[in-house]
Amino acid sequence: MPFATTDDGVKLYYEETGSGAPIVFVHEFAADHRSWEGQMRHFGQRYHCVTWSARGYPPSDVPENPSSYSQARAADDILAILDHLKLPQAHIVGLSMGGFATLHFGFRHPTRAKSLVVAGCGYGAEKQEAAKFKGEAALVAKSLLNEGMVKFAEKYAYGPTRVQFENKDPRGFAQFKKELGEHSALGSGNTQIGVQGERPSLYDLVDQMRALTVPTLILTGDEDWPCLAPGILMKREIPSAALSVMPNCGHTINLEDPDQFNRIVSDFVVQVEAGRWPKRDPRAISGSITGMK
Repeated sequence: MPFATTDDGVKLYYEETGSGAPIVFVHEFAADHRSWEGQMRHFGQRYHCVTWSARGYPPSDVPENPSSYSQARAADDILAILDHLKLPQAHIVGLSMGGFATLHFGFRHPTRAKSLVVAGCGYGAEKQEAAKFKGEAALVAKSLLNEGMVKFAEKYAYGPTRVQFENKDPRGFAQFKKELGEHSALGSGNTQIGVQGERPSLYDLVDQMRALTVPTLILTGDEDWPCLAPGILMKREIPSAALSVMPNCGHTINLEDPDQFNRIVSDFVVQVEAGRWPKRDPRAISGSITGMK
């Protein structure tokens, strides 16, 4: 099995396919490398595609101490994958927890990113939700350690932004729930404590957003309520960002509507590869509504 080793000695299991410009897929909290299979097959026909299981998600290592898990480490683990595969740059595509890692990768290592797709990103980001989200992260960690993954999956899979997936594709949803139940309770609990519960609010990162010039696509489902306002924030503050909203979609958009997700991301990557992705025209930023003042 192929593994990359991080600077703190954690082994990350990865998979790759195809050839061409590299695209790296970064999974969400409730998923692992398997959740990108539809994208690996689609984009692997034209690109060099890579995905991996984050630390805490077997067959990657599961560090026992929560201090081994953080938002910064999640971003730097992307770098470890690129370095291991000797990829100078790549298009980075992340969903939810992976979307946060992708955004922070852009902040920390902008020269290594050809582009960023920040999808389903925003849970707990709004200031009025911060304390609630942190409390829920602690509750989730406790539930994982006390009840185990299978019981946890039976509840977590039916969150208010995931039921859309079940309604559209019961067979795909059943597979998602089954794979969620196969995760490590310790690794998932530590991820909640170290990554989810401690990550900074997007609203505290505005200065870093304004300095980001990497081509960026913000992508969200229109029923992924916690991500809508943060998505607009990122679109507004990142000068190289566009915002795309998938109709009648919840959180797990790459699984829930893979055809639409793949089409939107593909169009974005093609424009970036062609050197046609724009930065915002300064004339689009004005205190006037009509431009007539």
